[in-house]
Amino acid sequence: MSLNTDAISSTFAALADPTRRAILARLALGESSVTELAAPFQVSMPAISRHLKVLENAGLISRGRDAQWRPCRLTPEPMKKAAEWLDAYREYWELSFDRLDDYLQVIKAKETKRDRKSR
Repeated sequence: MSLNTDAISSTFAALADPTRRAILARLALGESSVTELAAPFQVSMPAISRHLKVLENAGLISRGRDAQWRPCRLTPEPMKKAAEWLDAYREYWELSFDRLDDYLQVIKAKETKRDRKSR
């Protein structure tokens, strides 16, 4: 698996901010203008523009131009690559949790056996 680590780092850095995640969630419903994206937030338009620039630089959104309307669109490819990178570790963690569960079952069985003997 050869993924561009810098792109993945940019994706995770962009996703680290809750405002940017909320913007992406809104764009998952369809394209939207900057003004529409800014409406739910109690921040200035320049702050929203900075958030959008981070998302755009990470490749998570694209901005178009249609006369006076400047629609923003979700670009899912970077998130797909980040998800693929995370999936590479999913099996490791699932196996680790399975081993932990097995160990806890052994401990529980020993405690149950010890409790029966002490009665």
